[in-house]
Amino acid sequence: MVTMKGNPVSLKGSFPKKGSEAPDFSLVDAALKDTTLADFAGKKKIISIVPSLDTPTCSISAKKFNDAALKDKDWVFIVVSCDLPFAQKRFCISEEAKHVVTLSMMRSKKFAEDYGVLIQDGPLAGLCTRGVLVLDENNKVLHAELVSEISSEPNYKAALDAVKGS
Repeated sequence: MVTMKGNPVSLKGSFPKKGSEAPDFSLVDAALKDTTLADFAGKKKIISIVPSLDTPTCSISAKKFNDAALKDKDWVFIVVSCDLPFAQKRFCISEEAKHVVTLSMMRSKKFAEDYGVLIQDGPLAGLCTRGVLVLDENNKVLHAELVSEISSEPNYKAALDAVKGS
């Protein structure tokens, strides 16, 4: 169950489970190009799914994962949000988040449905809830955390341990 300030929210779809294969996606990058999982073939990935980079918790988590990615070049850090690519780019510039690949759902909510993170009700309806996935080089899920309270930060250590193989 996921809550927003203690109030339950309904989600559409099923969040990927550890050991499963992550669904493919088509999202929009900073250059307004469609991007799929195939664009990251052969790399481990941390995918941080957030409602909006324009919120304190989302901003903090993006910066923490960015700092970890700065120290370890063996994986790619991806943030998926409903923000427009222009807003995502401004965030990366203003926060000096140079090791973040931002992807937007501006053209479709299919990602949110396929990944089970589309909020169906409440004030954030239509946005994504918070979740973190770690995928191996072949898109097998090594770690899956659907954060139970949207305003809470994810378990950074668990995600980083998973991507490093600890």
